Amino acid sequence: MNRRSLLSSAGLLMLSQFLASCGQANTSLRIRLLEDSVPAQILREFQRRMAQGKMPNFLKSNQVADLFARLQTWKESENSSRVDDLVMLGDYWLGEAIRQELIQPFDVAEVNGWQRLPPYWETVVKRDRQGQPSQSGEFWAAPYRWGTLVIAYNLEQFQSQGLSLPIDWSDLWRSEVKGQISLPDSPRSVIGLVLKRLGQSINIDNPKAVVDLEAELETLQSQVKFYSSDAYLQPLLLGDTWMAVGWSTEVLPVVEKDHRIAAIIPKAGTILTADLWVRPKTAPAASIDPNRAKLLKQWLEFCWELSIATQMSLLSSVTSAIFLGSDRTQAPDSLQQNALLLPPTEILESSEFLLPLSATATDQYRQLWTEIRRLV
Repeated sequence: MNRRSLLSSAGLLMLSQFLASCGQANTSLRIRLLEDSVPAQILREFQRRMAQGKMPNFLKSNQVADLFARLQTWKESENSSRVDDLVMLGDYWLGEAIRQELIQPFDVAEVNGWQRLPPYWETVVKRDRQGQPSQSGEFWAAPYRWGTLVIAYNLEQFQSQGLSLPIDWSDLWRSEVKGQISLPDSPRSVIGLVLKRLGQSINIDNPKAVVDLEAELETLQSQVKFYSSDAYLQPLLLGDTWMAVGWSTEVLPVVEKDHRIAAIIPKAGTILTADLWVRPKTAPAASIDPNRAKLLKQWLEFCWELSIATQMSLLSSVTSAIFLGSDRTQAPDSLQQNALLLPPTEILESSEFLLPLSATATDQYRQLWTEIRRLV
């Protein structure tokens, strides 16, 4: 899933300079992350705590697809010293990474702070060797942060037209917004939001059996101006579209900077997304270099500290993994009062991560998508 950086150029420059300084650190530990995923202030705090010469080498990539491609390349590498020790990866890619044997399991339950994470994360990162969620499986990733699929809308357009503001997926079907909507260019996301509207799971194994699904998809198709997963915010800002479905990781920074744009997490529940830490298949084993393994654990423990998780959530407009769950007592008021960063419990309980599908189900989703897109 394509998620682009929306940080200011000044912020990117600061982070780039910091990452460059980290690259000069006297350590072989390599951690690769998305360019905008860890605020520079957080990296500086980690550096402050580490003994001189023990800072990891933080490396950056611009796209999740690049991270996945690197995992594929490293699988064939004979030189493990050139392979990163820890890599950020989207949850959507986790199952495929396991199936292709691109990553190795590692016991995150032994890391201090794991017990602080909501139990729900086990269903995301505990998988069998085919990449399917399994209680008897192994841990394949360490959760870092999560976001949601949201509806962003141009507040000025709604107010000038005297329209009621959107609150749920059903608002995408309203006649007043016909031809003014953009949707992600993603079968699972679009079909998933329709399934949510119908009160179904986004991971249903037989979507064609769902009553009214095809009819609702056809009607929604007639509402859409265009499909895009990475070029939908500018048309919304310009008023060329009035509503856009996109990921909170991209939308929230715009909402915070431009009061013309607002966003909601639909009441019926939504699709969750997460960034995880994974270990490449050919990364050196912990037994080979205990000091390296210790530093890796220190980084994960640092990410799961309450104070650090809070700062990260507020600085990056993406919520830390420790705040996913119904128990909100440890979340500060500033987070509890932000419904876009921390949705109401009833919405979260109706929300799901996209999980791997069977081959038969995948074909059904693909057929539905092809049939609907022919109507363009």
